[in-house]
Amino acid sequence: MILVTGGTGFLGSNLLRALVKAGKPVRALYRQQIPETLQDIQSQITWFQGDVLDVISLEEAMQGITQVYHCAAVVSFLPAAHRSMMQINIEGTANIVNLALDAGVQKLVHVSSVAALGRTKEGVPVSEESEWVESRSNSQYAVSKYRSEMEVWRGVAEGLPAAIVNPSIILGSSYWHDGSGALFKNAWKEFPFYTKGINGYVDVEDVVKVMCALMDSDISGERYLLSSENWSYYDLFAEMAAQLGKKPPHINVQPWLAEVVWRMEKVKGLFSGSKPLVTKETARTAQMKIYYNTDKILQALPEFRFTPLKQTIARVCKDFLQDAAAGKLSK
Repeated sequence: MILVTGGTGFLGSNLLRALVKAGKPVRALYRQQIPETLQDIQSQITWFQGDVLDVISLEEAMQGITQVYHCAAVVSFLPAAHRSMMQINIEGTANIVNLALDAGVQKLVHVSSVAALGRTKEGVPVSEESEWVESRSNSQYAVSKYRSEMEVWRGVAEGLPAAIVNPSIILGSSYWHDGSGALFKNAWKEFPFYTKGINGYVDVEDVVKVMCALMDSDISGERYLLSSENWSYYDLFAEMAAQLGKKPPHINVQPWLAEVVWRMEKVKGLFSGSKPLVTKETARTAQMKIYYNTDKILQALPEFRFTPLKQTIARVCKDFLQDAAAGKLSK
């Protein structure tokens, strides 16, 4: 039996769909409710209500489990979410590792992030070997993912077979209000702003394929950076706009303006109670030019190839337009 944490989230739900399609017996941990996006396969999954911070429920969920995919995590750049993010990402992972060791789990695949990798000089590609350096410029999300990785490495040292994936920005369908899904929604609304920053992007289906391949392999004690291509934010939004039949962004946000915007958003949030569209961390990250080297995963899985980014964007935009026509964007 396979246990999936974070199965109600974006990546986890795509993983569940792939595991069900492959005929694998799956138990999925959920906290409150099962998302509508999984209703068609809901009966083919054993659902278990619990929480990665609740050791008692987690211990029960781990009974009879041979493989664990740990996808549960908080992704946020809001100061108000820092405490809960640290708890869930770090303590939650420690709980998973400890109970997997106690239960004699055969393999753990942990979802980390490129944010947990060390930064390099601008223009030098980031890889699995990039050294993490403690710095005030590290986002709290990056710190939480780096420390959660440390829990997995501890587990490996204590005898738990495990592999880690470090995806860049994951693109996929259905979750249009959060994360990368909101990027497509912004392009559809003809969001006019862009920065000259560069980042890496990867198809959610590619991440799932790699996770499943690593689980079924003898690989342990390794981490793999997953990123299809390095694109500028302008090229990304322009391609999304073209596929959605919308106008591309046309206002370049200079660094000084980004500093003004996040401060204005913070003040607005204090009075309205709404989440700011831009935070201090996202404003500064959007100006950075980051490149990724993915040679390691391509060598480990010779038959695997990343989906071209244009192909991913075309597929996701097609799904977006179908959901828009069906009136699902407001749900």
